[in-house]
Amino acid sequence: MLHRNLRTGGCNLPGVESSDVPLIGYRPLSPDGGTPSSQSGRSENVENSQAESSPMKTTWYCPLDLSTVVEEEEEGIIYTVVVKQHHAGPNSPVSTVSRSQCVKAGTEEKLVLHLLHSFSLGDSSFISIFLSTYRSFTSTERVLDILIDRLEHPPGDSVKSQTRQSFNKAVCTVFSTWLSEYPEDFKNLGDPSRLLRLAPLLPQDSTSAADLRAHLLRTAEELSERALLPDNHRDQTSSSSSPPDPSKFEATSVLGFPAALTAEQLTKIETELFVRLVPYHCLGSLWSQRDKKGREGVCWSVRATIRQFNKLANAVLASCLWPTKLRSQQRARLLEKWINVAEECRARKNFSSLYSIVSALQSNPIHRLRRTWQETDREALRRYEELAEIFSDKDNYSQSRELLKEEGTSKFANLDNRMNNRHHNRSNAQGTVPYLGIFLTDLTMLDTAVKDKLDNGYINFDKRRREFEVLAQIRLLQSSCKNCVFVADEAFLQWYHSVPTLTEEQSYRLSNEIEAPSEPSPRSLMPTVIITQCPDLSSSRTSLAGDGDSLFDFHSPVNNFLSKLTKHMRSPSVSCLDVDTSPPTNESTPVALTPTTPTKTHRRSASCGNNLPSNAPGSGPDMRIIRIRMDLHDGNLYRSILVTSNDKTPAVISSALEKHNQDPKQASRYELIQLLPEGKELVIPATGNVFYAMTSSSVDFLLRRKGGNTPVGSQSITTETSATFPRIKAKGRRLVRTLF
Repeated sequence: MLHRNLRTGGCNLPGVESSDVPLIGYRPLSPDGGTPSSQSGRSENVENSQAESSPMKTTWYCPLDLSTVVEEEEEGIIYTVVVKQHHAGPNSPVSTVSRSQCVKAGTEEKLVLHLLHSFSLGDSSFISIFLSTYRSFTSTERVLDILIDRLEHPPGDSVKSQTRQSFNKAVCTVFSTWLSEYPEDFKNLGDPSRLLRLAPLLPQDSTSAADLRAHLLRTAEELSERALLPDNHRDQTSSSSSPPDPSKFEATSVLGFPAALTAEQLTKIETELFVRLVPYHCLGSLWSQRDKKGREGVCWSVRATIRQFNKLANAVLASCLWPTKLRSQQRARLLEKWINVAEECRARKNFSSLYSIVSALQSNPIHRLRRTWQETDREALRRYEELAEIFSDKDNYSQSRELLKEEGTSKFANLDNRMNNRHHNRSNAQGTVPYLGIFLTDLTMLDTAVKDKLDNGYINFDKRRREFEVLAQIRLLQSSCKNCVFVADEAFLQWYHSVPTLTEEQSYRLSNEIEAPSEPSPRSLMPTVIITQCPDLSSSRTSLAGDGDSLFDFHSPVNNFLSKLTKHMRSPSVSCLDVDTSPPTNESTPVALTPTTPTKTHRRSASCGNNLPSNAPGSGPDMRIIRIRMDLHDGNLYRSILVTSNDKTPAVISSALEKHNQDPKQASRYELIQLLPEGKELVIPATGNVFYAMTSSSVDFLLRRKGGNTPVGSQSITTETSATFPRIKAKGRRLVRTLF
C-alpha cells in the first residue's frame, strides 16, 4: 500500500488530524465542481485544466466520526463503552470525543444501584429496561431494600452540594417512573413497612418528591387496610359467574347478529383485555414458572387473554356442532357466518379473535364435516383460506409479523378494494389487537436460548435488553388501543355468555352424530389446531425511546436472532413452550392432527408443522431446541432444552430433570428417547452426543426410567378445551393445549 503522503499528494485533508485515519476512496470532479461527466467530457476537462495549469479537483472520503467499542469491568459490574471521535469541519480543526456506556452484566446490587447513576453515565434506557424485566432475576422487595439502604447513606458533603442535588433528581426520576408505569408492584407488597421506611428518605426540597411521598403513604395505607380487612380485597382474577345452562342455548341465534356487530363486540372484549395486559407477564422466565406451586396467580393478565381466546373458539365450535339435526346447507350458513365475522375482525385489526375463529374452523370436529364444507359458498371458502394464511407458521410467522409492522400503529387496516368500500364510512381510529402467542413465543425462545448469567455469575443484562425490545412492541400496540371507544350490545353479549363449554370428547361426539366417520375429507386446507377448553385459567395461573416505526422493524437484532433460532426447530411455537399433552384414549377421540394427513390419532400437536430437513436453508450447524417430557401422574409436561453439538446424553438428562423440578443427580437412572413419527422410538446412547444421535424428523423426546416398560401415551387423561394458547397444568387437573 502507498504511503499516506503519496496517496494524498502530500496535502493535509481538512478535518483529519491523525495519520491513522484511513482514506476509503475518492471521486474526480470537473474543474467547476460539478458532478462527474462522461468519458469524453472528462478528457476535455483534463485538456482544459492542463491548458489553464489548474489541478483537477478531487473529493476524498474518510470516516470523520470514528467509534470504538470496549468493555470495562468494575467491582461487580461490566460496562459496554462506546467512544466516538467527532471531527470538526475544515474551519475548526479541533475534534471532540464523546463517551457513553451501558451495562452489559452485573451483580444484583450493582444493577439496582445503577438506576441512580444511569443518566449521568449516558445509559438513558436503563431505567425503562430494568423496570420492565427485573422480575426475571430479583423481586420488588429486594430492589426496595437496596435502594432504601442507599438513600440512608446519600452521597455528597451537604444537602446543597452538586453531587447531592444530582442524586436527589435521579431518585425522583426512578420512583416517579416506577409508580406511574408499574403501580401494581407497590400495591402487591404484603407488608407496608418498606413504604413507610422509604417515604421520609425521599428528597425534602422538591414538589415532585412531595407528590411521591404522598403517593407512597396512600399505598401503604391501602396495604394496611387490606391486611386488616382481607375479605374486602378479593383477587382480581377470581370469577363468581355460574356456568351457562345448556338447555337455554340457541346455537343458530348467532345468524341474527350482523357480522359487523359480532366483530365489533368481540373487538371490544379483546381490546379491553389487551389494554389491561401487563407486558412483563409475557416474559419467558415468568410464563414458564406458572405451574410451580405457590405461583398460581402469576401472569393473570395473560391468562385472561387466553381465557377469552378459548371462549371464542368454543363459541364457534358450539354454534356449528350443537344443533345436530340441521341439514348440511343450513350448517354451511353457520360456517359462512363465522367466516364473515373473521373477515370483519380482520378489518378491525383484531388478530386475536381472527385467529381464534380460524383455529376453531380448522379443528377436527368441524374440519371433518365434508358435506357441510361442500355446501359452503366458494367465495367464502376462498376468503377463509386467505385469512388462514395470515397465521401460517412459515418463516416464523413472517406474514403475521409483516402485518403488525404495516398496521401496528396505522389508523386503519390495509384491506383490498372490496373491504375498503364496505368500511369507507368508518371514522373512528382503530387500535391493533395482536395474536399474543407470537410475542409469548419470542420471549420464551429468548429465555430458553440466552443464558441468565455469565460464567462469572453476573446477571446477563444484555438478555434483558433483548427482551425489552419485544415488550416495547407490545406497549406500542397497547397505546394504539387506549383511545378506542365501543358500545356494548347486550343482546349479543347475552348470547355469547350463554354458550356451553364443550369438552374435546363432546365436540367430536357431536361431529360424528352430524356425519358418521368415513373417508378423509378431500379439502386441501388441512387442520392445524385442535380445540380444548380451560375453564378456570384464573385460578391457575415503558415509555419508549426512538421512532415508533422502528419498533416494528422486524429486521432488528432481536428478531434476526429469533428468526435464525427458529430455523433450528421443527415448530418455532410449540417446541419452545412448556406443554402438557395427553394421548387419545381411542381412535374415535383424536387429540391432535397432523398438517399433512387427516389421521385421527397422533402423538403431537398439528401445529408442530412439517419436519425440518437437516439440510434446510439456514438450519444451524451447532444448536437446536428440543422438547423433553416425563410421564407424570397428572399429565405429560414438556420442557424445552437447548441442545448444542457439544452436549452429551448425561448433561441433557440432568438439564431436563432440573427443569422438571427433579434431582439432576439421578440422571444415571434415566434414558433419553426420541419420539419419532408413526409411534416409533429412538433410544439415544447413554454416553452419546445427543445433537448428532437425534434425527431431524422430530423435536419431541421422552425421559424414561431405565427398566420401565410403560408404553408412551398409555395413560388416559381427560382434557377440557383450549384453543391455540400454551397448554397449562392447572393444579394437576385441567390441561390446555398450546398451538401458536
